Amino acid sequence: MTPGANDAAKRAAHVVARAMPMLIAIVVAGCATMTPPQPWEKGDLARPEMQFDPDALDTRITQHIYTSKEAATGGYGAGGGGCGCN
Repeated sequence: MTPGANDAAKRAAHVVARAMPMLIAIVVAGCATMTPPQPWEKGDLARPEMQFDPDALDTRITQHIYTSKEAATGGYGAGGGGCGCN
């Protein structure tokens, strides 16, 4: 590597190091201005298609079947089976 390239890399690292706090401050300030939904907006959020699991009965049946097959409780998000081996 040439000495000029090394200086350029150091300058680039210095610019990034100086810009990072400014970028973090902008992101935090942007998140701080978010307001909670107003009462008239909550109706849109309560629609069935806005839910994580729009069909609650189907999700519950699927979890029951998975739990029965695994012989363990909490079929989603947990590793391992009912035998105790992870």
